[in-house]
Formats: sequence, C-alpha cells, structure tokens
Amino acid sequence: MSDSSTRVGLRIDVDTFRGTRNGVPRLLEIFAHHNIHATFFFSVGPDNMGRHLWRLFKPAFLIKMLRSNAASLYGWDILLAGTFWPGRNIGKALGEIILATEQAGHEVGLHAWDHHKWQKQVEDMSGQQSRQEIQKGFDSLSRILAHKPACSAAAGWKCTEQVLLEKDKFGFQYNSDCRGRSIFRPVVDGQVCAPQIPVTLPTYDEMIGRDGVTNENYNDRLLAMIVPGQFNVLTIHAEVEGIICAGMFEQFLQRAHERHISFVPLRELLPPPEAIPQGRIELGNLAGREGTMCLQAT
Repeated sequence: MSDSSTRVGLRIDVDTFRGTRNGVPRLLEIFAHHNIHATFFFSVGPDNMGRHLWRLFKPAFLIKMLRSNAASLYGWDILLAGTFWPGRNIGKALGEIILATEQAGHEVGLHAWDHHKWQKQVEDMSGQQSRQEIQKGFDSLSRILAHKPACSAAAGWKCTEQVLLEKDKFGFQYNSDCRGRSIFRPVVDGQVCAPQIPVTLPTYDEMIGRDGVTNENYNDRLLAMIVPGQFNVLTIHAEVEGIICAGMFEQFLQRAHERHISFVPLRELLPPPEAIPQGRIELGNLAGREGTMCLQAT
C-alpha cells in the first residue's frame, strides 16, 4: 500500500454465540486472504440477545427490525437466544475461537459479559453494578487469552460517565464506547479517563433500507463516506459481514483496496498520549439506531 493510502480503523463486534462460532472463522479467512488485521471485541458470557424481541413493542425498534429484514439477516437462533432456554455461555464453549483470533494477529478486546443486559440496563446501573458486569467479562476473557485484555468497547455504544470511571480501574489502554469524529480523553468529575477511539462510520443495520440504500448499492454508499485525510473508523458485525453478507463484505474490501484504502486495528490509530485532546461524552440519538447511545460531545 502506498504512503498516500487512507487508513481506516476496523473493528468487529461479536455479540452472539452464532457470530462467534460461524462468523468469526469466516472473517479470519477473509482477513488472511486480504492480509488485513483488525480489532475484535467479544461478548463472552451468556447469549441472551433474543430477549430484545420484547422491544418489538417499541415502534422505532420494530421499524428497524423490518427495515433490516432481521429474521433472514441474523437467523432465528440469534433472535430467540436466551428466551425459551438459558443463554449459552460464549466464552466457555467457544474460547478456542477467541484465542485463535488473537493468534492470527488480530487485536482482541472486551465487548460485554451479557450483551443484552448491558445494552438494556447499563444506563440505570450503579457504579458497583456496572463494575461487576465488566469484571465478569474481563475475568472470562483474561482466562481465554492468558493475559488481561488491553481494550474494550461498550455493547450497543451504551456508556455513561460512571462507566468510564469504572473502566479506568481495569487499566484498559483505550476504549471505543462512543460514536464521534476524533480520538479524545473524556473528563469526568475532573478525572481524565483512558482515550476513546470513536466509531465514525455507520453500520450495515443503520444504513440498509434508509435513503434508498440496498444491498446492491451499499458498498458504494459506504465507500463514499470514507474521507481521505480524515479520521475513519468502521464497525462490522460477525453476525452480518461474517455470515450472510460475507460475500458483499469481501467485495467491499477489494474495492477499498483499489481505492488505496487500508484497514488497521484500532490500537494503531492511537497518537502519543500528550497529543490526545480532552473532551467529554453525552447521550444522544443517531439516525438508523433505536434508543439513546454514547456520543462524543460537541
């Protein structure tokens, strides 16, 4: 890749048992073929994602599910996980896949212990409750990797200032908990927290079915959003780009290569500590996503 290439931080969120078992191995094959290394954030506890079905009573969530054709996109095993039977423990059953991801040269960080519980309850959790959830995931991932994870990314971009203070107790080199435009160190009650590497680009489920975006033109639309000379971070999901959209994602990588776009793990985007400005986070809304989420404050 030439010196004039555009670097894009690439992170993969792995939310479910199926995404870990089926999506991650496929993505590892794709990345090996294209000589790409990225950052994988794993959920490692019980897969209770099917409990989100109760949110169908919320019009915004129902519209999103219909717009993204969720049943065919994710599969009924994901949509019903943890509803009629106990959620399967991802780390316990599939730890070898998580370890193989790191052994393949990718960065591995913590996404969540229980993705559903975090996404649904974290904004109402006390500091102790959120710390307990982080601790369970941190301990599980540490056992799998035989070392402590160096980074984390809040499930569903659900994060609060209290969570940032709790995360700082785990010694993460950086977190990727919010959507935004640049790397910054959030300040909470006078405490300067670990750097945040925000996601700048929309995800598949946020774009598809909106503003005329279809599978046929999705890659064109996404590539047009990657701006040379600017800070770019893309999130894909093992459950989507690693399974049903794997072929489309591989075409995206090939076309990105032709445009001199390279993909790197998020850690490679970190500047020297003294060069990272301070900022803060806030809760807000984002087009294509239901509910509030953590944003880099303007």
